[in-house]
This record gives sequence, structure tokens and C-alpha cells, in this order.
Amino acid sequence: MIWNCFATTGPVCLVVTVSTMNSSFGDLLQIKKQLISVISLCKERGLLHSAKASELAFALDPLPKDELPPTSPLTEEDAQDLDALTLAKSYFDLKEYDRAAYFLKGCRSQKAYFLYMYSRYLSGEKKKDDETVDSLGPLEKGQVRNEALRELRVELSKKHTAGELDGFTLYLYGVVLRKLDLPKEAVDVFVEGIHALPLHWGAWLELSNLVTNIEMLKSLSLPDCWIKDFFMAHMYTELQMIKEALQKYQNLIEAGFSKSTYIISQIAVAYHNIRDIDQALALFNELREQDPYRIDNMDTFSNLLYVKSMKPELSYLAHNLVEIDKGHRLQEDVTYASNYYSLRSQHEKAALYFQRALKLNPRCLGAWTLMGHEYMEMKNTSAAIQAYRHAIEVNKRDYRAWYGLGQTYEILKMPFYCLYYYRKAHQLRKLIHIYKHLLFFFLRPNDSRMLVALGESYEKLSQQAEAKKCYWRAYSVGDVEKMALLKLAKLHEQLNESDDAAQCYMLYIQDIFSCGEQLEHAEVSTALRYLGQYYFKNKLYDEASLCAQRCCDYNDAREEGKALLRQISQVRDQIETPSADLFAPLSNNNTPVRRVSPLNLISFTP
Repeated sequence: MIWNCFATTGPVCLVVTVSTMNSSFGDLLQIKKQLISVISLCKERGLLHSAKASELAFALDPLPKDELPPTSPLTEEDAQDLDALTLAKSYFDLKEYDRAAYFLKGCRSQKAYFLYMYSRYLSGEKKKDDETVDSLGPLEKGQVRNEALRELRVELSKKHTAGELDGFTLYLYGVVLRKLDLPKEAVDVFVEGIHALPLHWGAWLELSNLVTNIEMLKSLSLPDCWIKDFFMAHMYTELQMIKEALQKYQNLIEAGFSKSTYIISQIAVAYHNIRDIDQALALFNELREQDPYRIDNMDTFSNLLYVKSMKPELSYLAHNLVEIDKGHRLQEDVTYASNYYSLRSQHEKAALYFQRALKLNPRCLGAWTLMGHEYMEMKNTSAAIQAYRHAIEVNKRDYRAWYGLGQTYEILKMPFYCLYYYRKAHQLRKLIHIYKHLLFFFLRPNDSRMLVALGESYEKLSQQAEAKKCYWRAYSVGDVEKMALLKLAKLHEQLNESDDAAQCYMLYIQDIFSCGEQLEHAEVSTALRYLGQYYFKNKLYDEASLCAQRCCDYNDAREEGKALLRQISQVRDQIETPSADLFAPLSNNNTPVRRVSPLNLISFTP
């Protein structure tokens, strides 16, 4: 198939027509040529996203000298604007954006017009940052806007209506619309820009930030170009469709991109998203071996080291990355330092470093979310709420921010609010199943803490049936904190559902002792007290006696255990213990039950 991967619209067109394959990636030679060409086009316009194209090009075999693509041909307008463009580009590279725009005003070529508008946009962004970096903290930064956006929108809109925008300028128009909170219009323009210039990865990335669910992704009319596979893999990762993402990246590796460090980093991020921490760490360590001076995605690596409490490794990473680039990537440096201080429980210092990172880049999603966590540790719920809300503004798909808001409102005893945010967080974690129409029954998000929190919210709202479902689901998917069965048992106890409560307490005790270590919050004595009384009321005195004896091993249950033993002693010689199936199916209600083997308390060692 013949595809024009560099077609543009407007009076001046740069056309490089090459043979491409959609999913087969059959002609890697042509793909390499396309990547080299688009890297050159992006560099001429000061676009930084060409770095990703460079990584992909480096992963492919070098081209022979006679196969290198030719340089872009100059039009008559390009020739007339060449001197002004060369001068302006030198000022642009020095970040003197107003100066660059001044010398480009009146130029007629497409390349000069893009750099003129892009310089004005970046000048507005720089002035916005300069205005806020000293006078305001990061939590107030969203109140300051780029004053140039409205003027740029008016001018670009006129050109767009006249059909005079090429692929690069359509990309800039989409960015302006997104910054003005016009997401629908921005999506349409980005799609149009991608059709005009399919290999501009920056446009694909901007579009990915606006896609909120799988239905929206499927509705997009995207060009049938090979780079679409990279976009789909990226979107599957963003939408928590990790199985599909990993399959896509595996296909790309088999297609010829096995040396791509970009793909390795994306696979590591995917494993991070499903909490396969060991696999993610192994991939990041491999990535560091192949690209030891890489800074991109190292914030995720830092978070993984934090979760594993690997203090020496985290400290080494922070110091190493600071040494790599002290000046230009300060935002990442302070993020690593923040994680280090947070791991040492120095929450005030960690929050301070996150604030520094956000002054440098207010769209740093991880910093907003993690700063919210630090404020929660400091009991500053107001600041935590602001931080989480800013994280959601940056990326509405970040379930961690929604979950943090739910926790915050739970502390504030506002159950309706916290239930709303917990629901949002839970929905984001199960998006992989929504598009398959298996909303709840087949759900396996492996995030029991979120389900327990959701159950607590339902319980506070007196929606006991929903609470039971959440607690049982949390236990079924693997309860990380071993709290779900305990809460479910107590809920059954409150509702006078004694058989169900006993079943849950028995499973809880088995679960606790199967861990091999006693958890701090474990309430084994609570479960033993209840089971002792339950067996006694049902005249199962041998089992009641075992529970009472175990109660004597705990300070808070010792007296009750002794009292129960005396009661059993009084009636034991008078009444014969009836035989019964202790673990018959329990009452038919909202909690799923299953047969378990008899609880052998003798075998458990507290």
C-alpha cells in the first residue's frame, strides 16, 4: 500500500511518498527513512518530541549512504524567508521567543509561520511561569493563564477555516485549544493534524491526553499508518488495558524494534501499573544498563524503589541522576529527592521538594499526586485535596488522585463525597473489563484496598448489601491488608447474621495465621471471642473450649476466655454434645459462602 506519511494541507506542501506497512512492518528500510525525515522536520521547527523518533530510528539498522533520504526541498517562499528563519531559529534555540517572533513577522513560508506562532505560544508560557514561580506556590499556579492563547486561537482559527494550516500548525492549534479547555475541538484538530502528518509523534501524544475511555478511542478516525500501533500500545497502557498493551509491545519487538529502549521503558511502566513490582524493577534495571544516562521514566523507577523500601538504591539513583544533569532536569532531580525523604518519613521536607518540582513543571502528574500523599501524612487535608485536584486536572485517568480524594473525604467524615471518588478510582482500575461488558462479576483489578475503602463508604451510608459485596470481592482478589474478612464478619455480626459472621471469622483466622507473621492490626482475639460464644450457643462445647483456651493467650480476651471455660465446665457433664455439620452452607444472602475444612485451632500458633 502507498501512504503519504508527510502530506500536508495548504498552498505549500512537503510530500515524501514512501511505501509503508500498517501492522506487518514489512519494510523496515522505508520506516527508517521516514523516521530520519520526520526527525529533521521536527528539529527545523524546534519540536522536542523528535527525541522519541530518534530512539526508534536508533533501534533499527543503519542505512547505507546511498539510501539516506534527501534533505527537504526549498520552495520560493522558503528561499525568501531563509535569512529571517535562520536568525529567528538561533534566537528560538536561546529561548528568546519574543525576539524570534519579531523577526519572523511577515514571513510567508509554512515553516516560518509555524515558528512564528510557536514562538509566541512559548513566550506566553514562559511569562506565565515567570509570573508564578516566585510569587505563588504550586497550588495556586493553575489560576495563572497564558495570555497569548486567545489571540493565537483567533489567528489560527482564521487560517484553519481557509485551509491554510499544515500538519505542524494544526498540532499547535490543537495545543492552544486544549490549553483553553476546549477538549472536543482540540481532539478534532489533532486528528486532522495526524492525518496531515502521521509521523509527528507529538500530535499523537497530545491526542492521547484527551482520550478518556476505550469507546472514545474506538470512535477516532485515525490514519492507517504503522506508527498507529505505537499509539494504540500507549493508549492501552494509559487506559489500564495492560494485557493488550503488552501484546502490542511484544508485536512491535517481533516486528524489528527489539533494541528500542522506548519500548522497554513502556513495558516497565505497564508492569508498574499492574503492580508487578519485581518485573518492573528488572526491566528498569535492564534499561539503566542499556541507557545509563536516561532520565525519562526514572520517576517511575524511583516510585518502585520507594514502594519496595529500597533506601540505598533510591539514594544512589537520586544522587546519580543529579550528577547526570544538575541544571536542565531539576524537576526530576527534586522528585527523586522527595521520594527519598518520604521513605525516611521526613514528610515536610518531601512536600517541600515536590513543591520545587511543581514550580518547574506544573504539569508533573506524579509530583501532584505524591505531594497530596505527603499532605495526608501531615494531616493537612485541605492542601491534600488541592494537590489531588490538580493531579486530576493534569490527567483525569490517574486513579491514584481519585483514590486520594476518597481517603481525604473519608477522614473528613463526608461519606457521600468519598464514595463518589472511590467509585471513580475503582472504575479507572477496571477499564480493561468495561469494554468487554464484564463490569463486575469477572472483575480482577487486584486492588483490595480500594474495594475495602469502597465497602467502608457503603457501610457508613447504611448500604450494607453493597458493602458486603465489596468486602467479599476484596477478599476474593487477594486481600493485601487482611482487613476485608474482619470487616465483613463485623458487619454480619451487627446485622445479627451469626452463621455468616462465624464463617467469616473462621476464614479470617485461617488467613491471618497462613501469613506466617502476625499483622499489627490483626484482631484474632476478637474472632476467637465471637467463635467461642457462637459454638457455646450452638452447644458445640469442644470447639467452644478450644476457642476459649486460645482467648487466654491474648491479654484483651483472657478474662472472657476463662469465664467461658467455667461456663463450659458447668454444663459439660450434664449435656451431651450433639454432632453436627459445623460448616454446612450458611444463610442465603448477599455474601457468597463456601465450604471450608474444620477450623483446627490446635495447629495455629499465635
